Amino acid sequence: IVGPAMHESPSDLAVLSVPLVGQLVPADDPWEPYQLLDADGAVVDATAAFFRDLQASDRPDTTVRSYGMDLLRWFRFLWAIDVPWDRTTRIEARDFCRWLQIAGQPSRPHWRHRETQTGRWAPDGKPYAPTVRAHSETVLRCFYDYHRDVGTGPILNPFPLDRSRRGRRAHAHRNPMDPPRNERAGLYRPTVPKRIPRNVPDEEFNEIFARLPSHRDRALVAFYISTGARASELLSSTQGGADPGRQLITVVRKGTGEIQELPASTDAFVWLRLYQLELEDEIPRGRRLPLWWTLRSPSRPLTYHAVHRMFERANAKAGTSATLHALRHTAAYRMAEDPKLPLTDVQFVLGHAQLTTTQIYLTPRKEEVIRRLLVHHAEQTRQAAARTEIPPAAGYRPESLDVLFGAGAR
Repeated sequence: IVGPAMHESPSDLAVLSVPLVGQLVPADDPWEPYQLLDADGAVVDATAAFFRDLQASDRPDTTVRSYGMDLLRWFRFLWAIDVPWDRTTRIEARDFCRWLQIAGQPSRPHWRHRETQTGRWAPDGKPYAPTVRAHSETVLRCFYDYHRDVGTGPILNPFPLDRSRRGRRAHAHRNPMDPPRNERAGLYRPTVPKRIPRNVPDEEFNEIFARLPSHRDRALVAFYISTGARASELLSSTQGGADPGRQLITVVRKGTGEIQELPASTDAFVWLRLYQLELEDEIPRGRRLPLWWTLRSPSRPLTYHAVHRMFERANAKAGTSATLHALRHTAAYRMAEDPKLPLTDVQFVLGHAQLTTTQIYLTPRKEEVIRRLLVHHAEQTRQAAARTEIPPAAGYRPESLDVLFGAGAR
């Protein structure tokens, strides 16, 4: 199967217009949590079958949504070039990966004028991060692997594995002392740089905390910085899951769905109590009801996007650039730097499956490295100045030498 000849021309992608048609919507159905709709509002059957397979594999609804957003981006590209999803080849997959790399993120219409505007990809939009493009390549490869296995898609996956893996068995002719290679790397998968987790310095954190407008926001940030929980995990807490007597708060882990108690600081529970007293008559009561609610009436359970926006506003007021997820990294750094706290305890609190993931927090923080190096340079300057001084000869007073040779001579 050969794709359209237009995709062999490098100039076609430069003028390609991709309308923001279709959408991924929650279905409010436990059997089908999300649906991908086309431009006419009809469900895309190919993605619905793939979502059911993900659900059968015990993937959480958040994973289905994440995969669905990548598939929506891919189907919008296919609709723009008028190629059916089951007739795609490596040419379309290659051009899609190039398009993500160069075209960048779309310019979306303002929510107040969404009925009168049509969102399209801007030619000079902000480029997608390598992590986003790598995740997209993995999702699409899994999508076509599934349809190839059940016989509803192309015989050849448009997103193949790397050329170096073809024609040989895994780990063949390899020195066992060398680190293992990634045998599942895709051909069009970008190189993802290894980044050191972002840490929020104490001065910057204090500035952000001082700009928080309510007791609820102070309680949230205090729990984030002391427990190291993910943003969505802390929002899963119920009113019965907060135990001030033992300084524990119960959360639902993002990946496994397990219920786990996390120790928190005393200040976090103090702010939590102030928040509860402040909205005592407005928040519904119940041990199984959510712990975090909106401040505006009518009260609704707090969502991740609302917390993320709250933290962005506090950042703007403080003039900082920290992120909500950086609070988890900051808590992990503080725990890992405590010599009395074993690294395995930090792994348990953070919910890491592998200890090697927790070990990245043993990397020195940038602020501490800069501070120590500045002290080192200052000490080197002081020692150099001391070596240029000539000590006075024995038996002569320094005052006499100053009169004879001048104060600057010594």
